[in-house]
Amino acid sequence: MTVLDRLRGEAGGAAGEYARLVAAGTDELADALTSGALPLWARELAAYRLGLAGDRRAFEALVLLLNHRDPPRCAAAAEALAALGDPRTARAAAALATNELRVAYALEPVRLLVALRAPESVPALMTTLDRRLTPHDPYGRVALACVEGLGALGDGRARALLVRAQSHPRLAVVATDALKALASAR
Repeated sequence: MTVLDRLRGEAGGAAGEYARLVAAGTDELADALTSGALPLWARELAAYRLGLAGDRRAFEALVLLLNHRDPPRCAAAAEALAALGDPRTARAAAALATNELRVAYALEPVRLLVALRAPESVPALMTTLDRRLTPHDPYGRVALACVEGLGALGDGRARALLVRAQSHPRLAVVATDALKALASAR
């Protein structure tokens, strides 16, 4: 299901409003972002379309959506933020990925940091992964995304942390693969 299909479904009986926002220009979409009267699906649609269009007026709304409790909203926000090209994106994603109070929602910020390949990416992934390597940590998907991301980024600073990750059964195979990727990146 695409983002637009999901949002069309959420619009339900507001099919006319949905069609209007799908056809709207960037100024109308930006106005929709600041309208307190619109439901979440409408504001998400406006932010998503503005982000894909490279309109930086969507930045704040997309960052809020990147930290939403609903995984599809987070994924859509990450996609739009990657397309937006705003230089603030990596710093915002790093802040969200490393926020222990919101770690349950850190998966998409971690994935976005990997896609951005920004200077903030490796330090944020290392910080997040280090915290996930404690016994009985419930955020295995976040840890796995960090390990995969560190392997993809190929930065040698992550070597010792990836070696530690090998001792965790749910991360061992992926951490070994990531270390192999680091070795071949030299």
